[in-house]
Amino acid sequence: RIHRGYRNRTLPHFRKGDIGAEARGFVSSSYKKGLSPTEYFFHSMGGREGLVDTAVRTSRSGYMQRRLINALENIMVREDLTVRDTDGEIIQFLYGEDGVDPSRSVGGKAVDVDKIVAEVKGGKR
Repeated sequence: RIHRGYRNRTLPHFRKGDIGAEARGFVSSSYKKGLSPTEYFFHSMGGREGLVDTAVRTSRSGYMQRRLINALENIMVREDLTVRDTDGEIIQFLYGEDGVDPSRSVGGKAVDVDKIVAEVKGGKR
């Protein structure tokens, strides 16, 4: 619902203090049926707000992703499952400190994916 605008009203042609649905921005018509000018205005305000929210959220997440990439670009998991930087210094002795591959776990607990696939194929229960 729209709270800002003119003093005690959303648009100048509504009475001050009007708390009715239409005066607060409720759109009851569809595009097929046709929108009134006020409904069109309120609907476009909601669309613009959604676009702005998406743009802000994307810029924030993009910024965070860039920061993470820059911070982690020199870190790698070696064949012995140790996590090391480019100088070879150990950051973690075991990837994830528990050795569980996140793509093969549920709730942080290891899952035997091959066994589950075999059971599904073979129909074992």
